[in-house]
Amino acid sequence: MSLPKTTNLWAVHGSAPGAGTGALKWKNDQNIPELHPSEVLVKLRAGSLNYRDIVICQGIYPRKLIEGVVPGSDGAGEVVAVGSAVSRFKTGDSVVTTFYQDFFGGPAPTEANAEKALGGSAHGTFRQYGIFDEHGLLLLPANLNYLEGATLSCAGLTAWNSLNGLQYLKPGDCVLTQGTGGVSLFAIQFALATGATVIATTSSNTKAEKLKALGVHHIINYREEPNWGAKAKELSPKGLGCQRIIEVGGPKTIKQSLQAVAPGGHIAIIGFLTGFEKDEDHPSFLEPFSRMCIVRGIEVGNRTQFEEMIRAIEANDIHPVIDPTVFPLEDLPSAFQYQYDQKHTGKVVISIG
Repeated sequence: MSLPKTTNLWAVHGSAPGAGTGALKWKNDQNIPELHPSEVLVKLRAGSLNYRDIVICQGIYPRKLIEGVVPGSDGAGEVVAVGSAVSRFKTGDSVVTTFYQDFFGGPAPTEANAEKALGGSAHGTFRQYGIFDEHGLLLLPANLNYLEGATLSCAGLTAWNSLNGLQYLKPGDCVLTQGTGGVSLFAIQFALATGATVIATTSSNTKAEKLKALGVHHIINYREEPNWGAKAKELSPKGLGCQRIIEVGGPKTIKQSLQAVAPGGHIAIIGFLTGFEKDEDHPSFLEPFSRMCIVRGIEVGNRTQFEEMIRAIEANDIHPVIDPTVFPLEDLPSAFQYQYDQKHTGKVVISIG
């Protein structure tokens, strides 16, 4: 079988405040480079969106971005060719991408690792074919299809790292999540599989029903209960507070998260959905001291953690929550708008073919 010489893809040009999906440009028949010895050619079958992809188009992404980058960090596909020195994969293998292509271990990515972040400083997954270093790929979990596997690289690993990165979550611990985005839903699934009590916040009764269906023990509507942090602590086992909190809101929700945390607990800051501006009564840096907790910034995770997560997914037969609306690659701008408008529950997935 002859190998493809070209690929269709999306690229980001002119990202800036107000640009939105206008920064996405479709390109036909772009040349595929020759394989280097350690590289793998992948026919991508699926990808998924993250909030990061949206802020990249909006020009407010706080990390390195190359002009004309192929967006998307999350992908799954089939190996169609391997370089002469590749030992980890063979033709026909099903694989998933890693967010950082060379972040193999350690607590946080270095500046050098950040030079190889898919969809930002390196070309990503929203294309038909992509070349990746063999060390930037892992085998697709045996129990997942391509659509499901394409959700793991960013949101799945971020959730796993948030729960287990410093200390493994234990049965009987309590986890608080916010909303029904990808990271929160993964955290719920991983926490339930561990035997933890799970408390989730949401803004609508419809989404509350979906959380109940997942097995969440307690659900708080934050529009009806503005002091949801204190409520979460009250609902936690013995009222001691939560050992893990998935903080996706940022400046306008951290105060409530601090109200909910147990002594010795961890708050994982993984997003800024409420923006960058802090409230007047924003907690001071002494608050973690008085609460005797750890507040930790999370930026995805390393390959060793990814491998641990895959083992847990296979052992517990965990299937990612995917929004029912799946978009074709050619309609990527509509997928971006769908996620930006917060119409989704779970991961927004792109079918590539």
